[in-house]
Amino acid sequence: MAKAPKSPLVNHELIHELTKLLDETGLTEIEIEQDGQRVRVARGAAPSAVVAAPRAAMPPPQTVGESASKPIDPAKHPGVVISPMVGTAYMAPEPGAKPFIEIGSKVKTGDTLLIIEAMKTMNQIPAPRTGSVIQILFEDGQPVEFGQPLVIVE
Repeated sequence: MAKAPKSPLVNHELIHELTKLLDETGLTEIEIEQDGQRVRVARGAAPSAVVAAPRAAMPPPQTVGESASKPIDPAKHPGVVISPMVGTAYMAPEPGAKPFIEIGSKVKTGDTLLIIEAMKTMNQIPAPRTGSVIQILFEDGQPVEFGQPLVIVE
């Protein structure tokens, strides 16, 4: 009885196609999951490809700015500022400018915390309360979703 050919651990053809898709779209990262296997291709200093274990085996992601001694669940915090729209979040009014906020910044109700660009319109996101910024949960230029926690003001 002949054995079925063993499939390769790394699907080079898939990685090649994903890399080509990165070039065509201008994306810096793409990830797909099939049959419990996840493939992520990202372009940083040099193109790289990673074949990871099934998602269930992956550790939970860490929150940006999370302190090891007292993690804060952004969704349950009373001072969370969520994204009112889908778009791209920016920390400053223009590239190279000083960010609106940093960890520890004091803000007043109505102060601009960040900008979300949606459909080529820059939307200022105001502080809903007076307080201190204790967490920034996004990176400059990062795509954000509606309802996504962005900042915590305490």
